[in-house]
Amino acid sequence: MADQTHTGAIPQELTELRALIARAGELAAKLEVPQEARAGTLEGQVKELEERLVDVESDRRELANQLADCERQISRLMNLYVATYQLHATLDVDEVKASIGEVAVNVLGAERFVLLFWKADGDECEVALAEGIEHDTSGCYNSGVYAGGDAAVDATLADGTMRLGPLDGSTALAAVPLTIQGKTLGALVLLKLFDHRPALGHDDRELLDLLAAHAASALVAAAAYSSTNRKLKSLRSMLELVRR
Repeated sequence: MADQTHTGAIPQELTELRALIARAGELAAKLEVPQEARAGTLEGQVKELEERLVDVESDRRELANQLADCERQISRLMNLYVATYQLHATLDVDEVKASIGEVAVNVLGAERFVLLFWKADGDECEVALAEGIEHDTSGCYNSGVYAGGDAAVDATLADGTMRLGPLDGSTALAAVPLTIQGKTLGALVLLKLFDHRPALGHDDRELLDLLAAHAASALVAAAAYSSTNRKLKSLRSMLELVRR
């Protein structure tokens, strides 16, 4: 009897074992899907992080460019402040002219330029200041006077309007009128920039306009002071003669 009981228990244990194995197989099959899903989710997260990293790098480059632009603008403003201070720091006409030359070199980056002023008779301009003019091939400025010949300069002296080259019939990169109260005193003509200096653009037009206005007012103030000072000296000399 005992043997039959023991013999009958074996199939039951096998059945239970088979059921457990089948259950384990079912569980294993169910686990395969979440693992694949998790792998897909992980791949998506990595891709998303990479995209965010690209966006962050793009933002960083944009901010760096904006910072560089701000630094350039600050540098331009500082140079402009120094330039205007130099222009108005003296009432000597020759010193004002020299200051204009320094501004042309240090602020505008001009390697070759001429500063023109109308003579009293108004027929031609004197070359009041020149830099690197010995390398100019136009021949318009070598005699110490400018009687015409450059289309852009002629037009600027005639109508008081700034012109940026290149223009037909002109070797000037810029012809900047020195105008005050509607009267054109002369022009600053830029003929060549230093090699490291970028070409003139819209921002430079505004800078040139502002510097030209300050240069013209400084020249008028210096000329007026010089004239007044000469008259004062003449009056003093006459008073001294009368007293004698």
